[in-house]
Amino acid sequence: FNAETWDFSFGEPFTAQTEQEILRLLAPGYIHGLTVLGGEPFELENQPAVLALLKKVRAAYPHKTISGLSCIVREGDTLAVGGCGRCAVTDDLLRQIDVLVDGPFVAEQRNVSLRFRGSENQRIIDMKTTLRAGSAVLWEET
Repeated sequence: FNAETWDFSFGEPFTAQTEQEILRLLAPGYIHGLTVLGGEPFELENQPAVLALLKKVRAAYPHKTISGLSCIVREGDTLAVGGCGRCAVTDDLLRQIDVLVDGPFVAEQRNVSLRFRGSENQRIIDMKTTLRAGSAVLWEET
């Protein structure tokens, strides 16, 4: 729903300084993690840069949670094995993410009482367990 983020020419370039600023902002103990969202982090053009950032976050802050938000359903073309939107880094990118909210926002299913998502069709997936199981396992709050 952020139409301006759909244009790859919009905004500021993602630079080494931007990356360092993100890492600096993650340093305080009251910051529990990082959420990567859109545009679309799983757009083919975005995946290599997102992966590089998440690897640096994971190395600097191994105990912080990394979450992702994607309008693409995990079993869909982009994230499915053999899907047309996959690239050489997709699996590694998924391994960096602890929790993935997937599915498009659907206005007719809008629900402001849901945690971490805006519409009832969206799922919260435990990516570590999902990757071990080979199919989507929903996240359960502990």
